Amino acid sequence: MDLGIENNAALVTASTSGLGLASAKSLVREGANVTICGRTEDRLATAEEELLAIDGGDVLAVQADITQDEEIAALVEETVDTFGSLDHVVTSAGGVPSGPFLEMNDDNWYSAYDLLVMSHVRAVREAYPYLAESNSGSITAITSTSVKEAIDGLILSNAVRRAVIGVIKTVSRELSPEVRANAVLPAAHETPRIEDLITQALDRGEYDNYGEGLDDWSSDIPMNRIGDPAELGDVVAFLSSPRASFVNGASIPVDGGRMRS
Repeated sequence: MDLGIENNAALVTASTSGLGLASAKSLVREGANVTICGRTEDRLATAEEELLAIDGGDVLAVQADITQDEEIAALVEETVDTFGSLDHVVTSAGGVPSGPFLEMNDDNWYSAYDLLVMSHVRAVREAYPYLAESNSGSITAITSTSVKEAIDGLILSNAVRRAVIGVIKTVSRELSPEVRANAVLPAAHETPRIEDLITQALDRGEYDNYGEGLDDWSSDIPMNRIGDPAELGDVVAFLSSPRASFVNGASIPVDGGRMRS
């Protein structure tokens, strides 16, 4: 299926690995010109190389910290300067520390809010004037199934990510019909974030080995496995496309059927 986004311009935040990178790959594969960003120069270069190997759209790689509003503003401007427009924004963010409620201090909470919520808010705010000028402006937030069903040991993600859904649901009404806004809710996918969470749980003595942790993450998924990041990326590309032109304000699970609600 041709998604109809060839030569569109897209910005994907926190996109040097994991689900952000997977989304960038799917967009590039569909012919979109894509800006990626990350804080680490080596990881950014590696991600850029992977994207350039795909037969598709152009790639712009920018070193940026999405917790800094001036860097987000510069990221948007560089995207527009390079590609001439901005049609789609996909907001992703790195993971926050795992652990129970009583182990989290105020700094943990404020840092999580800045990373997960304010990076999204700032990206949408900076990008909006350009998205509104586009004939196909879209916003897609990559969140988590934790916004619907709490996950044990992830108090920060469970609580803070829900604010992003509130933003998406609100702007899907305020910014329409010029700009659509949706969210994807991934369950466990085979990303460095899952590796980190399992390693942290190992350090806390919750698992005996890595394999046990991987089995635990997939144990409640009817598909009997965790996801491939490309499966999430393809949903993001679809939501960015005219094929999804009547999908607005939706929160779409990409979870292999894990959620029961």
